[in-house]
Amino acid sequence: MNDEINYTNNPLHGVSSKNLLIELVDHYGFDILFAYLNINCFKTNPSIESSVKFLKKIDWAREKVEIFYLYEFKNLPRASDENYQLSPRDRIMPDDHVPRSPAELSLEDAERLHKKRAKKSAEYNSGSGEHYVTKKNDRKPPKPLSSSVHSGIDPWAKSRK
Repeated sequence: MNDEINYTNNPLHGVSSKNLLIELVDHYGFDILFAYLNINCFKTNPSIESSVKFLKKIDWAREKVEIFYLYEFKNLPRASDENYQLSPRDRIMPDDHVPRSPAELSLEDAERLHKKRAKKSAEYNSGSGEHYVTKKNDRKPPKPLSSSVHSGIDPWAKSRK
């Protein structure tokens, strides 16, 4: 039985971070990448070299760019739930998933998407979302200290002797 995983069905297989970034920048440019991904290496003095250096150090940013590459640039169907848990480099695409032409993106769409995400985040934080976040006022008050502390008796007196 062969335990090796066949990564040839992953569009990231054999693609370096630098080549991936060159493809994205040539097609979309740094402005679109920053608008959609909100990673500062695409805004502040952007260059391929500095972005690759940053992405090699910061795992979450590299995964975000790789996901963007797979699902926006290569325009692949979204990953299944079990595949979604894996990092983008470890995902195996089914044979029927073939890369299509890159998605058409614009700064206006990025702004609309940003507003949509901000609204969703505000709903989530206000408690009206599906997952309820406990607010400070909703927490139970701390348990009162023992009466010996309030009556002036030193609770640490035994340890000082």
